[in-house]
Amino acid sequence: MCLIAFALDCHPRYKLVVAANRDEFYQRPTRAAAFWPENPDILGGKDLLQGGTWMGITKTGRWAALTNYRDPGQNKHGAPSRGLLVHDYLAGEDAPDDFLERLVGTAQQYDGYNLLAGTSDSLYYFSNQKQPVCQVQPGIHGLSNSLLNVCWPKVYRSVWHLKNCLRNDVIQADQLFNIMADTQQAADHELPRTGLSQEWERLLSSVFIAGENYGTRSTSILLVAKDNHVQFWEKNFIYGNQDDADMVSYEFAIED
Repeated sequence: MCLIAFALDCHPRYKLVVAANRDEFYQRPTRAAAFWPENPDILGGKDLLQGGTWMGITKTGRWAALTNYRDPGQNKHGAPSRGLLVHDYLAGEDAPDDFLERLVGTAQQYDGYNLLAGTSDSLYYFSNQKQPVCQVQPGIHGLSNSLLNVCWPKVYRSVWHLKNCLRNDVIQADQLFNIMADTQQAADHELPRTGLSQEWERLLSSVFIAGENYGTRSTSILLVAKDNHVQFWEKNFIYGNQDDADMVSYEFAIED
């Protein structure tokens, strides 16, 4: 996952509103979101190369999402899969803050990452970039490949549009998909400097990325209502083409 815009406890109807784009090389094998046959409580896509996921929710309301922290100069040879962290949280029973605290000790084994982990009632954040575990406060937040709420242009744009969307009494999935379909690239003077070439920084600066070999593979939408009713949609795109997409959707009530 490379961009997550989300609203926590700031809408009269919804506890949680999430709109997220996963950016990846087109050739990386992936399974579309579904309840996992090997663990039927987990709903989410699956990375078929390493076995992890970038975002998911369980029937009991545990949910997690991950983005990579972009710093190519610090990438480690043979580092463990970051997507397995999401899987391990969803498949476990630890409270989200306890789970994230346990990651502090192994943080430097991994390439850079940001991890959101929560339940239907609370949400916590941890980055292995020497950041402490913290509880996410109610409000509208954005997370890309830097730290939480670092205002890269794509983060600002998606959060601004999400804020406008929250003025509606009922939020429609199409409204959130439209937010995450924005292909406008940032001006060169607005680009972050993360160690990539300016050409790559420019390509990666849009909310929706459509490169030759790399781009937005999927958009995921998650709504958790005050009555614990969950709605989940995912669009999977073929080679970054928004006109060539398959969509899946799921609804369920969180189990006690």
